[in-house]
Order: sequence, then structure tokens, then C-alpha cells
Amino acid sequence: MKKLTVFYLKNCPYCRKAMTAVKELYSENPAFEKVDMNWIEETADPETADKYDYYRVPSIFCAESKLYECDPAHGYAEIKQEFERALKFALE
Repeated sequence: MKKLTVFYLKNCPYCRKAMTAVKELYSENPAFEKVDMNWIEETADPETADKYDYYRVPSIFCAESKLYECDPAHGYAEIKQEFERALKFALE
């Protein structure tokens, strides 16, 4: 199983949507809870955040590979879909 790293900001509306989506995905598929997701608040750990190539949050990485970077046009459905895709990838 692969480990995921998620960068977020505590006051970001897209990040709040992502957290809600992950909780919903866990309830829909309990296997997703087995995935090790390391949530990093980028202002609390700027040294780690600076090592990754992204501009917007939330952003999901598996090792150094970016799986998703939120776009301002993404609503809840798109964010949830991308987190589901990342969780499925991590379970492979």
C-alpha cells in the first residue's frame, strides 16, 4: 500500500471540502481508512512544503509524484472524485 501526503491550509474552503469528502469516502468504503494519509498544514511545516512542487491546495502526492492539485474551478464533486482516485491508487 502506498502512502499519501496531502498539503492543505486550515482556512482554505477547498481544503475543508477535501476533508469532508475524505470522511464521506471513508464511510462509503472502509478500506480507504487503511491508507496512510499524512496531512501537512503548509504554514505549520514550510520546510516540508517547500520540497514539493505545487501551487494550490489541497494537493496530493505519492512520494514525489503529484496525484492532484486543486483548481479554483473545482467544486465538491470534483474534489471528492480526485481524492477517491488517489485513495484507490494508494490501495493498489
